[in-house]
Amino acid sequence: MPVPRLGQVIRSVRAWGRGSSKSSFKAQFHQIEPTIGLALGGGFARGVAHIGVIKILEEEHIPIGFVAGTSVGALVGAAYCSGVSVAELEQIADRVRFKDFAHWKVSRYGLASNQPMIRFLSSLLKVKTFEELRIPLAVTATDFSTGQGVIFKSGLLIDPVRASCAYPGMFLPVKIGGRMFVDGMLAHAVPAIPVRDMGADRVLAVHLKGCWINENGPRHMFDIIGQCFAIAQEMNCRQWMESSDLVLEPDVDGYRYDDFEHSSALIRAGESAARAALPELRKWMRPDLHPTTPKLGAGVTPIRVTP
Repeated sequence: MPVPRLGQVIRSVRAWGRGSSKSSFKAQFHQIEPTIGLALGGGFARGVAHIGVIKILEEEHIPIGFVAGTSVGALVGAAYCSGVSVAELEQIADRVRFKDFAHWKVSRYGLASNQPMIRFLSSLLKVKTFEELRIPLAVTATDFSTGQGVIFKSGLLIDPVRASCAYPGMFLPVKIGGRMFVDGMLAHAVPAIPVRDMGADRVLAVHLKGCWINENGPRHMFDIIGQCFAIAQEMNCRQWMESSDLVLEPDVDGYRYDDFEHSSALIRAGESAARAALPELRKWMRPDLHPTTPKLGAGVTPIRVTP
């Protein structure tokens, strides 16, 4: 991939100083530093691993241009994009529990309501709307009536995040604008396509792959539901993988949907996966030094990284 020469760079700086748009200026350097989109998949408590991935990206100064999140990925993504630091996320993950997100409410639509998320997100998020976020965010949800995947990118944040986390069978659907929504994982298990559509040159997808049951078998119906969804996602992962350039799969196997007390271990799992991917990520940042690296957004078979 060609790199702008010094004369081109100087002319670009002068043109920008004369009033050219910042977007035009950025385009001159687009070949040097691609815009990275981070796609965060679902997994309930396992989603704490996302924090570890983001932590390593920050430590290695790998910039994130766009974020798309499904279910717990939407929650972590919204918090981070709103300005919550990694250190704050680690502290919150250490003390958060199931009761912070939901309360039991037997209904024909589910066994719990995630209404408590309104208070939790109100205290967590540093802004109220998508437009105020420091990093552009897309939140996925699924229209319960049509099965259509819906991408929220504007307006108020809290209800779209709640809708994205409305796990079928456990949580009641969330109503927004007269429509009922359930978990975004039904339409976008890992939201690689939405973050690519936002304009990302490179898509880093985080897939929380794992078995929901252990050697003793399922504990209750939620383990049954979770394992069924895990199987379905693995059988239908081709589409989102084809829109990814790099897929991280933190080792979260064996952790239950409500294992928030193991947040430290889950964060470490995310860190390990991100560290294992650093050689490939560094190639993205300096394509001039790696001429064999596939072109941006080439739709090549993604590299899967499992530490």
